[in-house]
Amino acid sequence: MSDFETRIYEAVREAVKAAWDIEPEEGLYVVETPQNPDFGDYSTNVAMKLSRTLRRNPMDIAAPIVQELERLLPEAGSVTVARPGFINFKLKQDALSGLIDKVIAAGEDYGRNDSGRGKRVLVEWVSANPTGRLHCGHARNAAWGDCICRLLEASGYEVLREYYVNDAGNQIVMLGRSLIARYFEHFGRADEYPLPEDGYHAEDIRAIAEEIAAEDGDKWLSADEKERMEHFMRVGKERELKKIEEDLRFYGVKIDSWMHETFFYENGRERIERCLKRMADMGLLYEQDGALWFRSSEYGDDKDRVLRKSDGTLSYLTPDIANHVYKVERGYPLLVDLWGADHHSYVTRMQAALTALGYPEGTLSVDLIQMVRMVEDGKEVKMSKRTGNALSLRELCEDIGVDAARWFFVSKDVATHMDLDLKLARSRDNDNPVYYAQYAHSRMNSILTNPKIARFEQTGRYDRLTDERELLLLKKIGEFPAEVAADAALRKPNKLTDYIISLVKTFHAYYNAVKVNNPDDPELTNQRLGLVTATKITLRNALALIGVSAPESM
Repeated sequence: MSDFETRIYEAVREAVKAAWDIEPEEGLYVVETPQNPDFGDYSTNVAMKLSRTLRRNPMDIAAPIVQELERLLPEAGSVTVARPGFINFKLKQDALSGLIDKVIAAGEDYGRNDSGRGKRVLVEWVSANPTGRLHCGHARNAAWGDCICRLLEASGYEVLREYYVNDAGNQIVMLGRSLIARYFEHFGRADEYPLPEDGYHAEDIRAIAEEIAAEDGDKWLSADEKERMEHFMRVGKERELKKIEEDLRFYGVKIDSWMHETFFYENGRERIERCLKRMADMGLLYEQDGALWFRSSEYGDDKDRVLRKSDGTLSYLTPDIANHVYKVERGYPLLVDLWGADHHSYVTRMQAALTALGYPEGTLSVDLIQMVRMVEDGKEVKMSKRTGNALSLRELCEDIGVDAARWFFVSKDVATHMDLDLKLARSRDNDNPVYYAQYAHSRMNSILTNPKIARFEQTGRYDRLTDERELLLLKKIGEFPAEVAADAALRKPNKLTDYIISLVKTFHAYYNAVKVNNPDDPELTNQRLGLVTATKITLRNALALIGVSAPESM
């Protein structure tokens, strides 16, 4: 709800209590914009919702509520009743137009709110294995997670942005072997150390191996196998992770904390053992067939899970439990993870572990990211034309632009599969929603900087803004802070792109129908320039929350 709707909603609650001495249940009624603007700016169905409880006609219920609302809402020009019992509100003109100075005063902070004040949340996302470049699937995850963080921060949450580096598993061993194979190949000795069939065959592996050869010569050809493997694994993951960090920065994604899986194995995997002991002391574990099991089926999982195998090695679940416990121990009682859709069953077992350990329900929330396809001329594009490998995040951004990539990836809910139309994303016309939104911002700027139009002066007077389209635009601007708060709470950046398009459509409808520049009426021109200024600020701030630029000219 907008600030106006929230104010009306609370006033309705107070009015019902004063008129009928009852407290309406949360969610019983709504405050919304009527489809027919002739009825008013806002409307509520509270009288109809109370008819069963009060055993009266909604029209009779509404009458004393209206009397109370006239007292409680001085900003309302009129409060009326329409059959079969709707209560309609028409705001005074200055109640809406007064928003302009509020937006201008707030500037870059307009839209920020305190809905999450005092709450600390740790968001873990992307977390791709450091074995190669980020690809288009990671691009969707990266954009969605970054926008979630921006929305949460704008809503007052204290957010830690974290990347969990899976650098302790078999994939890192295979990275080391692949690098060694390319290293031997560089010196013409590929037959001595062939590239594993299930190894990493991308060209960046060859490039890293050649860098090592240039730095160290042939010293690793005859080195101790253990020492050689440790060196190539370390160098490989460090350089791959550096490329990932560079790609994320290029994509506009900031990471505060890089948490390494190997951290939990340091000092004899002390943190993991401490976590296992805690679970054992709570009676959550048992041994069977030489393995250590977690009683996860007692906490919502479909079966119990192995934490330590019979050969002494740990399952993937064990360090992940330790990792999530450590997140809470660091002072983050709210955790958000973004995982691939193939991790669906993993959500239940991780939440089961936290529940079993005594953490409140809702400690961990997980957004599952569905697959994305790149499509051009109706055909799927899987491979890079340049490298023959999977299309990387950087190549995609170099093709369609960072703004387009981020917009398209957050414009659809990640719970749904997505086709990204590359031709549409490249286009520079109003069929492309990101171009449409950015062009609106540049048009607003051109109006405000047009040398033939006097510069806007903030006089505090907007009483001439009475056109229906002006009032609709003001109402849309007024919705922005509540939109940010709602989208943050729901973790739905796609709702914000919907809001942006709605704001832009409302502005274009206004601009195409109402003359902003009136040379014979400088006062009216100035007031309308104030409205354009407030709209521009709102649009710029909304675009910033999804990491999209707001160009001054196009």
